[in-house]
Amino acid sequence: MDADLQVLGRAVKQAQYRQHRALDSALGEVGTTLAQWDALRAISGRPGASARELAAVTFQSEQAFGALVGRLAAQGLVERRPGHGRRIEHRLTPAGEQTLAAGHQVSQKVLAECFSPLPPADRATLLGLLRQLNGEADPHQSDHGVTPA
Repeated sequence: MDADLQVLGRAVKQAQYRQHRALDSALGEVGTTLAQWDALRAISGRPGASARELAAVTFQSEQAFGALVGRLAAQGLVERRPGHGRRIEHRLTPAGEQTLAAGHQVSQKVLAECFSPLPPADRATLLGLLRQLNGEADPHQSDHGVTPA
């Protein structure tokens, strides 16, 4: 029996929305937002990356990412430096590293709660299916990339 594709799409979106709301709320307790924490994760995982690269991995436009990283720099969490040509490179400051670490602790708790209805085998199956949908070459590879939670 085939699942109704609209129902399936809505169920995926609903799970994502619930997870994002829970993360954003909990991250507020450590002084950041989901968008800010995701940008810190991306910058940490790609030191010296350009705004264009970071915008792509955080699913934002270059303009939106530029505004966000400007706020992070004003908060002392990120530093921007001239790179090769017109490129601006981004790095975390020590305060940014602390905020990132606090966010990791919060996210582990939130994600454990979000996925608690699924036993580990079902989580692994879900991950494999989502990787297949996202066109990843090896569905059994570990996730070393930075993606929004």
